Amino acid sequence: MRKQEVRTGGEAGQGRGPGSPAGQVKVLVDLLAGKSSQSSQTPQTLDRTPHGDDSRIQKCQEALLNRVKGSPELGGPSPRLTSLLLVEGLTDLQLKEHDFTQVETTRGGWHPARTIALERLFLPLSRVSIPPRISITIGVAGVGKTTLVRNFVHLWARGQVGKDFSLLLPLTFRDLNTYEKLSADRLIRSVFPHIGESGLAAAALPKILLILDGLDECKTPLDFSNTVACTDPKKEIQVDHLITNIIRGNLFPEVSVWVTSRPGVAGQIPGGLVDRMTEIRGFNEEEIKVCLEEMFPEDHTLSDWVLRQVQADRALYLMCTVPAFCRLAGSALGHLSRTKPGPQDSALWTPRTLCELYSWYFRMALGGDGQEKGKASPRIEQVAHSSRKMVGTLGRLAFHGLVRRKYVFYEQDLKAFGVDLALLQSALCGCFLRREETLVSSTAYCFTHLSLQEFVAAAYYYSASKRAIFDLFTEGGVSWPRLGFLTHFRSAAQRAMQAEDGRLDVFLRFLSGLLSPRVNALLAGSLLAQGEHQGYRAQVAELLQGCLRPDVAVCARAVNTLHCLHELQHTELARSVEEAMRSGGLAGLTSPQHRAALAYLLQVSDACAQEANLSLCLSKGVLQSLLPQLLYCRSLRLDNNQFQDPVMDLLGSVLSGKDCRIQRISLAENQISNKGAKALARSLLVNRSLTALDLRSNSIGPQGAKALADALKINRTLAFLSLQSNAIRDNGARSVAEALAANRTLSVLQFSSNSIGDGGAEALAMALEVNQGLESLDLQSNSISDAGVAALMGALCANQTLISLNLRENSISSEGARELARALCINRTLKNLDLTANLLHDQGAQAIAVAMRENQALTSLHLQWNFIQAGAAKALGQALQLNRSLTSLDLQENAIGDEGASAVASALKANTALTALYLQVASIGSRGAQALGDALAVNRTLEILDLRGNTIGAAGAKALANALKVNSSLRRLNLQENSLGMDGAICVATALSGNHGLQHINLQGNHIGESGARMISEAIRTNAPSCTVEM
Repeated sequence: MRKQEVRTGGEAGQGRGPGSPAGQVKVLVDLLAGKSSQSSQTPQTLDRTPHGDDSRIQKCQEALLNRVKGSPELGGPSPRLTSLLLVEGLTDLQLKEHDFTQVETTRGGWHPARTIALERLFLPLSRVSIPPRISITIGVAGVGKTTLVRNFVHLWARGQVGKDFSLLLPLTFRDLNTYEKLSADRLIRSVFPHIGESGLAAAALPKILLILDGLDECKTPLDFSNTVACTDPKKEIQVDHLITNIIRGNLFPEVSVWVTSRPGVAGQIPGGLVDRMTEIRGFNEEEIKVCLEEMFPEDHTLSDWVLRQVQADRALYLMCTVPAFCRLAGSALGHLSRTKPGPQDSALWTPRTLCELYSWYFRMALGGDGQEKGKASPRIEQVAHSSRKMVGTLGRLAFHGLVRRKYVFYEQDLKAFGVDLALLQSALCGCFLRREETLVSSTAYCFTHLSLQEFVAAAYYYSASKRAIFDLFTEGGVSWPRLGFLTHFRSAAQRAMQAEDGRLDVFLRFLSGLLSPRVNALLAGSLLAQGEHQGYRAQVAELLQGCLRPDVAVCARAVNTLHCLHELQHTELARSVEEAMRSGGLAGLTSPQHRAALAYLLQVSDACAQEANLSLCLSKGVLQSLLPQLLYCRSLRLDNNQFQDPVMDLLGSVLSGKDCRIQRISLAENQISNKGAKALARSLLVNRSLTALDLRSNSIGPQGAKALADALKINRTLAFLSLQSNAIRDNGARSVAEALAANRTLSVLQFSSNSIGDGGAEALAMALEVNQGLESLDLQSNSISDAGVAALMGALCANQTLISLNLRENSISSEGARELARALCINRTLKNLDLTANLLHDQGAQAIAVAMRENQALTSLHLQWNFIQAGAAKALGQALQLNRSLTSLDLQENAIGDEGASAVASALKANTALTALYLQVASIGSRGAQALGDALAVNRTLEILDLRGNTIGAAGAKALANALKVNSSLRRLNLQENSLGMDGAICVATALSGNHGLQHINLQGNHIGESGARMISEAIRTNAPSCTVEM
């Protein structure tokens, strides 16, 4: 796309000749005024408001309103048509693949992109830019491009959008196809034939928008490289040449042009000529539901049933993001529901393939759904005759149109293919073909959706190939040495595999689907002969699998072959790979067929929808073959594949691609070193989709960390980065810290086990003082001592975004704890602090306890294994009586004893915030348990209590049991390895009769014995059936 230039103050046309821009402007103004180009009359003054009261413009508005009257969604367009996606050009997928493939590959999702409101579609994006002259709106077939145009025209005529434009000239390529040659002035007059009735005075150029809807329906492709320039608006030239000259600006350079097109054809217009490209998104989940409800407004039960059916098959549901497909599917399923096959016809229920769905649509058309009430249903003989006649005539038209990329037909086309015009009046044809009048009073016909043309074309090819003795694709007169259906099917498969734009992909799917048993059952007697598929099905499946050659990469044609096998109901290959994915046996499946099946499953499998787990199974060769498909996986797990640096070059190329949709990728436990990290870093400079990158447990050193850090200075999408268990050291930490000072999007940084020491901690602290994005920082096992903690705590006093800080397994002593306490008294944002396995001792824990009296932000505090004893536990207990924010406290593996437990228990009687208390292996005996039991009888907020590995005994168990009879908040209780014995365990179990809140209890390791276990299980089953017990 070309860059739009900044406004300048002195831009003005220099020429005045008829071929100059100024001359063309005069010709256009004269034309709109109904004057001859030779007229020398002095123009009168014109109202300069975009929509003045001039009667001429009012007449044009009225003409446009009449033309779009009755269009669907008119006047109240859906939100998706009032806000378009701003895109930066076409992707390879859009340029090279079938519309269905685009939807399936991207799983019906759209790139995160800026949106632009319909009323601002032709306005500058900023104060220093100019309005676009050439705008293109793309969208797959059936997404609503023509509906969008008609809505815009309707709203403009009512003065609601495009107020800068004095005139709209809406044209479709269906109109333009009726001309062999056309001049620019005839082009204008074709929109408003009455325009020359009287003069439209003009003292200044009115802003005009020329709309060209449906470039994909243009009968001749635009060729900008071989078109002769034309600057004379009265010269008649070929229509495609006229359009290219208008787009280039040779004709009417001041006129704004808006083109709509399917994505693949939009590439005919060079990107350097396009000022703005937008895309219409499809339905989201709610809009699919609303669409189906609107189809069955008086029967919500039916609309709900139809919705459940499309949701049951992921592939069909994804296609329902295309509005036209959604309505087609709704019609077919609504008909299915009304026919209500009996139990003996269970095979006819709920379509699971495209061909089955379209077969139901065909049955609906045959049955005359939507015909006028009172008309008799057609007899079986009539149905069979009319369906075969329709396929024999419309099918041939559809097939050869598909081969020639022709999607709009006129009466001369119908006559050329022997289509009986009277046949087009039937209800059957009405379900497939739509008729429209063009501006020159001729009639254009097109299939109601591209996929219906492909289905009818496949039905024709299927029928004709059983008797044809020549190549149906060329209609040559030379007989083949071998005749028959399989020879023709092989020809179709080969041509589909060779078609670079994928235009025969869905045609081949339908052709394969017509051989499936369920489709044969659906269409037997009307379109197919009963059981005729049986002689071909196995051979076709073998033929299709033979198309899966050992190419370097699995191409879209190979994936489409798997779709064909699915339509054929030959799913053994895909099922074997899916089972291997579940069982972890993918490593042994490396054949081209298995690779293609894996690529197919990456698109359609429910298991891969959220995350494609390809850990422990990929070699470099297999990964390389899957690269085109990996582009569109939202989440990729590639752990433990022994990937080395060359593989990172491959993945970097994927992440750098414009088409890339990967949001999360995990490469943990591979063999990535600095070189591989640099390759990934280069991709992060341009990638705009990745939000999470996991590189833990590799061999990345300071140089690799520096490359990643340099990328973070530019990247604006990555939010999660894990570098734990590498060899970053303090130098690498300094590089990352420098990036954090500039980066605003990274929110989680996992840096544990990297030996960054105090030097690295100090560098990160300096970054935290200015960083406003990081929310979670993991510095576990990094040899950080009191000096490093002092620097980090100094930063916490200023930082206002960090929520979670992990300092486990470092060397923080009581002196460092005092720095922590000082920061906790000031900081108001930190919620989670993990100090497990440091050297705090009582003095350090007491300092933190004092801070917790004042701090009202921290919600989770981990002090496990810190040599804390009863003195610190008492201080923490006193803090808990005042603190109102802490919800989780972990004191496990600290010898706080009964005295410390009693102090914490005393606090629980007053505390109303704490929900989880972990006291595993804390030297607590029966006395401490009794104190905790007394507290539980009063406390109404604690939900988790973990006392594993203490010695509370039967007496302690009895005290807790008494509390359980009245406590209603506790959900999980762990009494594992507490010497309860059978008596203590039974006390706890029987106490549950009055407790209805406990959901899980662990009594393992208490020497209960088998008989005791049975008694306890029975007691819990009787008293608390909803509680899970582990023994």
